[in-house]
Amino acid sequence: MSTENMADQALAHSPLFTNDATVFGIICILLGLVFYTANSNTPFWQKFYMFVPSVLLCYFLPSLLNTFGLIDGENSQLYFVASRYLLPACLVLLTISVDIKAIAKLGSKAVILFFTGTIGIVIGGPVALLLVSVFVPDLIGVEGPNAVWRGMTTVAGSWIGGSANQAAMKEIYGAGDQMFSAMVTVDIIVANLWMAVLLIMAANAKKIDAKTGADTSAIDALKTKVQDFEAKHSRNPSLTDIMLIVAVGMGVTGFAHLFADNITPYFVENFPGLAKFSFHSSFFWMIIFASTVGVILSFTRVRNLEGAGASKIGSAFLYILIATIGMKMDVTMIADAPVYFVIGVIWMLIHASLMLIVAKLIKAPLFYMAVGSQANVGGAASAPIVAAAFHPSLAPVAVMLAVLGYTVGTYMAWLCGQVLQAIN
Repeated sequence: MSTENMADQALAHSPLFTNDATVFGIICILLGLVFYTANSNTPFWQKFYMFVPSVLLCYFLPSLLNTFGLIDGENSQLYFVASRYLLPACLVLLTISVDIKAIAKLGSKAVILFFTGTIGIVIGGPVALLLVSVFVPDLIGVEGPNAVWRGMTTVAGSWIGGSANQAAMKEIYGAGDQMFSAMVTVDIIVANLWMAVLLIMAANAKKIDAKTGADTSAIDALKTKVQDFEAKHSRNPSLTDIMLIVAVGMGVTGFAHLFADNITPYFVENFPGLAKFSFHSSFFWMIIFASTVGVILSFTRVRNLEGAGASKIGSAFLYILIATIGMKMDVTMIADAPVYFVIGVIWMLIHASLMLIVAKLIKAPLFYMAVGSQANVGGAASAPIVAAAFHPSLAPVAVMLAVLGYTVGTYMAWLCGQVLQAIN
């Protein structure tokens, strides 16, 4: 091939936008458009988002830029920056609002069902992989970044905590971009199918609770309590509030990096056998530090920043992270993922079955089961949707449980990853 032809070929594969600042601006515009249209009163958009989850577009639209060669997601530094700076800050800001005492007062049944859902996901993934591997043996025994078990750890992170925990698992367990693209597709589609089932059940909650003999008297008390709490704590944020929120998020992120930079070499040098537990990953220690400090701060006055919108700023960081993940995806991978969908469906069936069985055994109201499940699987983005289907004032209850999911998501998804790794 002549030098001229090689140059022409290189030019043909050169992305249209190569400056990360330009790419960052484009994905922020896309995110803005998604949120604007998702909250539009236009009948077309209302019907559109009934079938297409907004979070899917936040992944999908940036992935189109990469798929069609408009940007080079593989060589962009945006994901690195988002995962190292915005992700830890996001985890802190989402976690400081957790109210352990308030969650405990919701009643033991709500917490029992939440953790039942968590356990269902931790054990469901490995069981699903083992079942499907009976028919597709190649799923097990694969090494490298595109091993199925590595991709499944990211689904576990998403279904226990949320996208932030999903991104954390991607880095901790080294899931390859191709496998991650396929698993994101499985995650979103299967999770939204289950949410649709929960919404249908919510519409028939009275009949279902009557058949199971559940005591729903506490639900009415919850409605009143939540409404009073919201009225007391919410406020319009001042510039000082916003700067304090940024200070907490980014300040903890800075010390998380400092902690990881010092603790990681210690484990590498003194405990070489702990590499398989991710103890040699600086990213692992950074995420653990940020999540743990967030929980500690939730017991201090710092949690009052939630009234000024700490979780909203954390969520903004999260959606930027989601878009940068999407930049690295290739949508053509969807065609290669049928077997992964089978794994995902079996996984969700195990989670759902365990939830329904325990809910029946303890005679819990359907509300607790539905919100406990969605707080795991959907996180703060969609759990309030399910809660609001029972009553609009109950949405914050779902947020509290979802924040609990963010808190335990990293730890429990890591545990699921260890089990998946062991059976591979």
